Amino acid sequence: MTANSIPAYRVETAVASADILGETPLWCDRSRKLWWIDIDGRLHQSFDPATGAHHVTSHDGQFLGSQALTADGSHLLAQDLRLSRRVSDQAPPAEFCEVENGLDNRLNDGRVDARGRLWIGTMDNQLHRPNGALYRVTGDGQVTRLFGDVIVTNGIAFSPDNRTLYFTDTRRHCTWTFDFDLDDGTIRNRRVFADYSASGERPDGACVDVDGGLWTAFFSGGRLVRYRPDGTIDTVIAVPVTNPTCLCFGGNDLKTLFVTTARKFLDPRQLGIEPQAGHLLAIHGVAQGLPEHRFLFG
Repeated sequence: MTANSIPAYRVETAVASADILGETPLWCDRSRKLWWIDIDGRLHQSFDPATGAHHVTSHDGQFLGSQALTADGSHLLAQDLRLSRRVSDQAPPAEFCEVENGLDNRLNDGRVDARGRLWIGTMDNQLHRPNGALYRVTGDGQVTRLFGDVIVTNGIAFSPDNRTLYFTDTRRHCTWTFDFDLDDGTIRNRRVFADYSASGERPDGACVDVDGGLWTAFFSGGRLVRYRPDGTIDTVIAVPVTNPTCLCFGGNDLKTLFVTTARKFLDPRQLGIEPQAGHLLAIHGVAQGLPEHRFLFG
């Protein structure tokens, strides 16, 4: 079936954040805020749609790779190759566990499953070597390596029925699915879901909606794509930036699609014609999302 292009949906600037590499947007249903990061700027940020307030906290390290909400209300931050627990603005994050060491890598995309485990991957800092891997992290700090041969981990998401794990390697230009056992926390039966290796397109961050559609942002592609569970594309939304990076549903009804973007890799000419590059974008009413799972310490 031919995908439907949706130019009628208005793409708004939610926050003019001018991120170098905005990423990992998550809607918190407790604070009713949208949380996201600037990886290269090492910034942890929040936006309150009710008041318009934008709060920014800077952190140490070379990269702030991703984040997760937690059951106790703190945040889990991926700082370089370690996970840290941020409790408040008044105290620096406390190290929780080291995920990997000894390689020129950093932590990148991650997502929490319905049992409170974090699935997170690493990526090559040079963007071409298969140094990365996917890991499962439990609340007691146990880290399990699941597979390697990854260049850039991205697009980790779970189907609404908790039977499928989606995983993308942006620099291999491919998204895979796995059968997921929620009780055991295991994956098997890896298979190709969407392959862009011939065109070199770069699927990046992802999320799912209530109907099981997988939404993916295309870095350097200027668009968002919705896949049905069978892999067919039914929606394409053009965005006014070259580098959308990740997306999530938020707002009190989970019907606002928030999109992080990047200024990274854009030259002055491109930045001049893309005033929304690096900003947090919002698109209303395109679909409805699901509440984000929370990491469970213990």
